[in-house]
Amino acid sequence: MRYPAVLDSSKVGSYPASAKAGGGYVWDEVLEYRVWCHPERGAPDEAEGSDYYYAFQSYEEAEAFAQSNEGAEPPLALVLQHEYIDEPETGQYVHVREDRVTEWPVEFLSRPKRDELTMADFFAPDAPANRLEVLRGLAPRRCRDA
Repeated sequence: MRYPAVLDSSKVGSYPASAKAGGGYVWDEVLEYRVWCHPERGAPDEAEGSDYYYAFQSYEEAEAFAQSNEGAEPPLALVLQHEYIDEPETGQYVHVREDRVTEWPVEFLSRPKRDELTMADFFAPDAPANRLEVLRGLAPRRCRDA
């Protein structure tokens, strides 16, 4: 699978290292692809023993770097969410309308990008019993005029 292009290649590498980890179920934009390096696993010690990352414009570049460098993790995607779905308890979903930046396993990007119908379809009273089918692109979509 080819993963999405980053939102603005000129900003790759400028985002803060700290980000939320996973979650939110939906994505709006990919900001960069990251490869975290761990000196304790054989990566060069470039941060006084601390973990560090390299940022990339494409998944392919990040993957090539990860595979060719000892102590490197598989790539992660730094994702921007303008809205997201919180799950404070299993099966209890909350629609959150605020920007959030989070690191995701790149496999999560196989889900369709959030669009103007995603949240309405997910939270609809007649949504599928397994609401996650909406996010996976497996449920019928609502009419845009509904």
